[in-house]
Amino acid sequence: MKNMKTGRKITTIALILSMLLALSGCSVASDFLLSDTAQDAPAVSGYSDGVYYDYGSGEQYLAIDEQGEQLVSKRPEATFSLKVDTASYSNVKRFIENGSLPPPDAVRTEELINWFSFDEPLQFDRTSPFGFYTEIGPSPFDEEKSLALVRVGTREVDRSELPASNLVFLIDVSGSMSSYDKLPLLQESLALLVETLDEDDRVSIVTYASGTEVVLRGASGSDNQYIEDAIFSLRAGGSTAGEQGIQTAYELAERYFIEGGNNRVILATDGDFNVGISSTRELSRFISKQRNTGVYLSVLGFGTGNIRDDIMETLAKDGNGNYNYIDSIRTAEKVLVNELASNLFTVADDVKAQIVFNEEAVYSYRLIGYENRMLKAEDFDDDRVDAGEIGAGTDIILLFEFTTHDAQAVEGDHLFDVRIRYKDPGEKASQLVEFPQYQEYADSKNTTDFGFVSAVALFGDFLRNEGAGGRNALRTMTDLAEENLGKDRAGYREDFVDLLYLLRSAR
Repeated sequence: MKNMKTGRKITTIALILSMLLALSGCSVASDFLLSDTAQDAPAVSGYSDGVYYDYGSGEQYLAIDEQGEQLVSKRPEATFSLKVDTASYSNVKRFIENGSLPPPDAVRTEELINWFSFDEPLQFDRTSPFGFYTEIGPSPFDEEKSLALVRVGTREVDRSELPASNLVFLIDVSGSMSSYDKLPLLQESLALLVETLDEDDRVSIVTYASGTEVVLRGASGSDNQYIEDAIFSLRAGGSTAGEQGIQTAYELAERYFIEGGNNRVILATDGDFNVGISSTRELSRFISKQRNTGVYLSVLGFGTGNIRDDIMETLAKDGNGNYNYIDSIRTAEKVLVNELASNLFTVADDVKAQIVFNEEAVYSYRLIGYENRMLKAEDFDDDRVDAGEIGAGTDIILLFEFTTHDAQAVEGDHLFDVRIRYKDPGEKASQLVEFPQYQEYADSKNTTDFGFVSAVALFGDFLRNEGAGGRNALRTMTDLAEENLGKDRAGYREDFVDLLYLLRSAR
């Protein structure tokens, strides 16, 4: 990999005009958005086969079944697949900027939290790729409870040390991709990624609509202009037959496979598969068969109106990749340039997390987020059970609210242990890392990381409950976020505060 060259300016006049038109009409929100008590939503949604359907917009999301409070005496551990997707944050942001609240099942709180970076240093384990950080403080949800923040991270890697990439861009060019926020934005986004490549990298391009076409085969990454010209030559039209496109993409990835490299299919789509394999269960079975090839599948979602978030989340999970939603060039730069290593270069496969609580100290707990990634306790030690993949320089927050048998945790209490099980890439046997946590629960001020994460967790709860608490809830989380901006080198925390002010002023 080489340093990114000066990015291509957005020159597509139709793209700019469409964006300006969209922005001119999205400043007014409905009264429902910021009512002091949530009102009943219109009858334009429902559930079927574990999928939430928003019939008004045509968008679909996997249903979220919140875990709720658990008694340690009955369930002493929380076990879940560990990975970083951030699609929910940029998707939620898109709804708010267009003047509405997102469907509750579009809100995956762990993805909102993991959109951000953090300041406190990690304590790295010498025998594994992982570092840890923990912090405990008051719960923002209930003053009678405590909140535990656990960070799990991997070491940063210099771009010059990254292995060569064999990338296959699988691009949806069906008729549903014609709007400004789909194919045109997709093209500009992939161009940013192409500009980071060099002669050791390989790029192929497969498109699908009514049929499948191989546009590029194993081009050298140093041929930036040649690859970009191929990307910008694409036009949208036809139905969406994704099955053959996925098969062809995997075939090309295997043909140009780089031993020890980053071999990956990058699917860019609105997720609207309406010909061939279409149900999430069928897609899950199909993609699961492909992951043993050593080729990872990442998904970039685009657009508004008929987003199949349920399909894109399923594809990324079963394809051993990650899922990001691209709502702007700024988001594309974050995902495909600034966080390239964590999103594309895997350092640990089948990563599972298990928080084991000390029954003598902790009475109950509630895991915040990760509902769609929960595992059975016995799955933790079962290497046959698929789990998440983690890239270089990844930072993941695990957050849970808990109560102790006493009024609060006290100095020296052993509250919980953090256990991580993972496989080195390409290996079949897992390894275990354990991090026992002893927390001195003092009255000292918590870090800005802790305060900011608390604000984002409140935001997730607000959206999941369709604006419950209204302006008072928004004022609380805005104040908490503003007080805990920290270093905020990239300005994403400040952007979050701006998003909260947009919500507060929308009515």
